[in-house]
Amino acid sequence: MKLRVAALAFGLLSLPALAADPAPKKKPAAAKAHAQDGHSHAEGADCHHPASAAAAAPQVKQDGWVLTRGAPLKGKVEEVQLTHLLRNPTGLDGKTVRVEGRVRKACEKKGCWMELATDDKSPGVRVTFKDYAFFVPLDSAGSAARVEGVVKLAELSEGHAKHYEAEGAIVPRGKDGKYREVQLVASGVELRR
Repeated sequence: MKLRVAALAFGLLSLPALAADPAPKKKPAAAKAHAQDGHSHAEGADCHHPASAAAAAPQVKQDGWVLTRGAPLKGKVEEVQLTHLLRNPTGLDGKTVRVEGRVRKACEKKGCWMELATDDKSPGVRVTFKDYAFFVPLDSAGSAARVEGVVKLAELSEGHAKHYEAEGAIVPRGKDGKYREVQLVASGVELRR
């Protein structure tokens, strides 16, 4: 009898655990390598991010910003104009800033990056997401964006640059011919249309 009661109690205690979401899976070694070089998915392959990260429900705010991803924006960091960041990235490298701009392009596979730009022909700022913890909707292009994150100057391999260009991004070359871009590793993003 005691054994039957113990088995029943164990079974009842186990049911909530079965109904809960499964524990997050560890990132494969390839995902860690991509996270270190600022690229979100391997060349010619789909992004490694789970689709559920991009499917969180929108949060409507009073000031008209309708979609929040990542940490809520604090507004306690230096606000920098996008044009200033693009002209003077060296002076801001490693600093946490807040930038507003238009999303020219976003990753169309998983929403694991977006590009803020002042026009359709000039290089912009590639925004990736801290620890790949969140993503933006696949149709984010054309949205207004408010972003807080750390500025990073990155040199890209030719393969990564070509991959980004194939997705519609504009990747500038330095005077030495190497691909370089201004990146912003965002802790939080707000989008509106």
